[in-house]
Amino acid sequence: MQTKDAVHVLDLNFLGGSSSIASFLIPSEDGLILIETGPETTYNNLIKAIRQSGYDPNEIRHVLLTHIHFDHAGAAWKFAQNGAMIYVHPIGLPHLENPEKLWNSAKMIYKDDMDRLWGKMEPIGSKFLTAADDGDLLKIGEHEFRVHYTPGHAIHHNAYQLGDIVFTGDVAGVKILGGPVVPPCPPPDINISDWKNSIQKLRSLNPKLLFLTHYGAVSSISEHFDLLEKMLDDWSGWMKPYYDAQTPAEEITPKFMEYTKNQLKSQSVSDEDIERYEHANPSWMSVAGLLRYWKLKEQGRI
Repeated sequence: MQTKDAVHVLDLNFLGGSSSIASFLIPSEDGLILIETGPETTYNNLIKAIRQSGYDPNEIRHVLLTHIHFDHAGAAWKFAQNGAMIYVHPIGLPHLENPEKLWNSAKMIYKDDMDRLWGKMEPIGSKFLTAADDGDLLKIGEHEFRVHYTPGHAIHHNAYQLGDIVFTGDVAGVKILGGPVVPPCPPPDINISDWKNSIQKLRSLNPKLLFLTHYGAVSSISEHFDLLEKMLDDWSGWMKPYYDAQTPAEEITPKFMEYTKNQLKSQSVSDEDIERYEHANPSWMSVAGLLRYWKLKEQGRI
């Protein structure tokens, strides 16, 4: 069996729609492996998808998280409660052990939408957490996952290599149903230079397939990364004059949302699929992330 054939792509049907958030299921001789959990709000959808793939959710023993944002890691505690080991970058690990700061930070962004979007997030006991750092080799059953630290989107971001495929989290962007790739740029960790270095790191692995959490498999690797880097420059370049002019974020946001919507429309993305992109990567969220990026860059902190 080829490596890619062992991967089951599970649609979490986030906000009642398809193809915006995925988890990936891999059977092993040491129990089931899950890469990404999605938020707690989609936990029941995930359990259903695991069963529909022919597996027992109670057999999940290993959960690999690319990073700790709620759409990737929000339901990890549910699996830890059932005895699964959770693997995450060392910077993210303390925030899963005690998620209060993470929760409060997100609440500043999402406000009253927290419960609707993400549900609950409870602490994970230290005995169920394993730090996965750059270069580590995770041997799980017959599989070996190489950990690649890939900051740029988040300072606690990993990608996981299994043979000739890579599970990329958000560092390879968002690409839905054959549409264009776009970069998710939420605050507070956006760093374009780090992101491009991470892209180069993944290019150097010469993978045959990328699995994006948003959403699914990508095989045109070089073209995909070329377009992602172009869009990183495009979005950050669009934001710079507004930052220089000290334009209030509330004034920038509708303009940026319209700009990104028109970009998708110009590439024949349907209104229905634009909504999928917004579920996976809310364009309003990138305003704060890119403004903070330019502020830190101006201050010489990145």
